[in-house]
Amino acid sequence: MLITEMLARNFRIYGNETALVEREPSTGKRCEITWKEFYHLSNQLANSLGAHGIQKGDRVVLLMMNCIEWLPIYFGILRAGAIAVPLNFRFQTDDIQRCIQLSESNAVIFGEEFIGRINESKTVRDQMVRNYFFVGEFVKKPAFATWYPDALSGYSIDEPDVALDLFDGAGIYFTSGTTGHPKGVYLQHRHLEFSCYVENRHHNQVHSDNFLCIPPLYHTGAKMHWFGNLIVGAKAVILKGVSPTAILESVSEEQATIVWLLVPWAHDILVAIENNEVNLNDYHLDQWRLMHIGAQPVPPILIRKWKQTFPNHQYDTNYGLTEATGPGCVHLGIENYHKVGSIGVPGFDWECRIIDENMNLMPPGNPGELLVKGPGVMKEYYKNPEATEQAIRDGWLHTGDIARMDEEGFVWLIDRKKDIIISGGENIFPNEIENFLMSNDKILDAGVIGIPDTRMGEIVAAVISPKPGILIFEEEIIQFCEALPRYKRPRKVILGEVPRNPTGKIEKPKLRKKYAKI
Repeated sequence: MLITEMLARNFRIYGNETALVEREPSTGKRCEITWKEFYHLSNQLANSLGAHGIQKGDRVVLLMMNCIEWLPIYFGILRAGAIAVPLNFRFQTDDIQRCIQLSESNAVIFGEEFIGRINESKTVRDQMVRNYFFVGEFVKKPAFATWYPDALSGYSIDEPDVALDLFDGAGIYFTSGTTGHPKGVYLQHRHLEFSCYVENRHHNQVHSDNFLCIPPLYHTGAKMHWFGNLIVGAKAVILKGVSPTAILESVSEEQATIVWLLVPWAHDILVAIENNEVNLNDYHLDQWRLMHIGAQPVPPILIRKWKQTFPNHQYDTNYGLTEATGPGCVHLGIENYHKVGSIGVPGFDWECRIIDENMNLMPPGNPGELLVKGPGVMKEYYKNPEATEQAIRDGWLHTGDIARMDEEGFVWLIDRKKDIIISGGENIFPNEIENFLMSNDKILDAGVIGIPDTRMGEIVAAVISPKPGILIFEEEIIQFCEALPRYKRPRKVILGEVPRNPTGKIEKPKLRKKYAKI
């Protein structure tokens, strides 16, 4: 079933029930829409896009911060038969231009935070964008754009007469760019449908569940986790602004049952509790049944501390890639807490294998590249056959991640293939050292990279962010790391910020550029 058909079904069955809530802690603003309003808004936009010349198969860029309009707009693009192109809100003008040109998009829907960048991107040579739609206050509307409410006004709330198929194009999602220029991952409607079943199968959402959505919706992770609610017509809360208090208040006041957190947010909540900045007795949290984490390696010490604080929570780790339609190709499973530290087993209808450089299967315990295979593997990198051929071979998606599989079939993520440090001929996996450093009670965050060295080739360098109000010295870290094997110990310790992208992944290229000059 197309996800647009799931929305239509929710309208028919749950029309007057709340579908989406938006909370903005900084202003106290709260608003909500029903499934009926969600459905009608999407259809109005779809009909409007058709009237503006957007035809089936055309690409429409969506560049907005999380808000209550985001998902109805996304579904409106799909219902028009167009292909949604959600962009990272951190993209600057050059990235936006590159993505518009690569995707050959001919319409852009953007929020007020992006007026300057969109205005600059309009100077792109061989301009292909015909329509700009602005979502924000009317007084801030650029002259070149149509105001979103005006774009909807007068258009039918009924579905447009555009036939859709599971094999039609649905999205071009650009990779996070942590290893170079973003590539366009081309997904079809069948991929989105499959992700609904995967998420619901893994986390058992029912109609009474309520998903607190915090990560950016442009990313497959947040949206595809919400798909588990969409398929059963369950409510979701979009939180604008992240802090331990904002998260706990939202869970308490909205009675959220499922929360997907990034590692830094979970860590911040535990630190706030530890420092008595929040008191759990001030909140109603008994209904919160599931906390799950994905998008990056998860330090096992973090989850053990979480379970000590929230002993009744179910926990799951979700591994995924944009190229695999987001999360779920590997997942721990809420029943496998005893395997915390592992990313888990193949997800619903997925297969996994670990191989060496010659495509030979690695025996249990031996590291190699993780490959995944299933209905969620992307169709291709859009207009990039060379990269597609490298990434997908015989139906297997090469993840670029180094992992090992234990005797019970659980996968243990070691590190990114491109992030491996080779020092004195030894392969060193930064993630192992980062996990070790995060076990230090004084450390808030840690990122490990290789720095060129004339003798060793590379040496291990650790960038450390201490917890707020905590003094920590390089000598302490070096002494703490004496528990590591000698070849894994950081030779250089740097006190500084660990940059992370909006999905929580450490931006290793930024660290290497700043500290390794590469």
